[in-house]
Amino acid sequence: MMIKRAKSAFGCFVLVVALTLSVGGQANAENYWQCVPFARMISGIQLFGDAWTWWDKAEGKYKRGDTPRVGSVIVFARTSRLPLGHVAVISRVVDPRVAMVTHANWSRIDGERGHAEQDVTLTDVSEDNDWSEVKVWYRDRDGLGSTVYPVYGFIYGTPAAKTVARARPASELTGRNPDYVGALIDAYER
Repeated sequence: MMIKRAKSAFGCFVLVVALTLSVGGQANAENYWQCVPFARMISGIQLFGDAWTWWDKAEGKYKRGDTPRVGSVIVFARTSRLPLGHVAVISRVVDPRVAMVTHANWSRIDGERGHAEQDVTLTDVSEDNDWSEVKVWYRDRDGLGSTVYPVYGFIYGTPAAKTVARARPASELTGRNPDYVGALIDAYER
């Protein structure tokens, strides 16, 4: 009975997220998202703490790696621009150096942060093609941002320990018609 209620509550919560992703509007206390709780909810990966701490906290709980997979969480390192780091969920893998993420609290929408964005272009710009440095599409620029962000890697929803349940990403992780061509144009129009 408890599991049935939890699934039902989670389903309702996912519906709210889907509506938040698909409906524009002002960010306020009712629909303001931070990246961490949003990534936890959408990915199903149960980690807590500031975004930059997720990489170490995942050790021994979830498998980690340097290749994007749908449903995995990319962990941005702490920098002067991102003092708490950032986490985003991979929604699509477009090609070996281009992926799409669904994340929150990145671009300003209507002049405010705290919004969720779906299927945003993410590009590997590392010299070794190892996803250690990325650029992210930024709405205010209407294209890839100019900042290169260091990345720790990807946390997969696969448990590394028997005490951790497999993560189940939300079905609303990606849109019905993501713009693959636009993502590639953004990535390679340097």
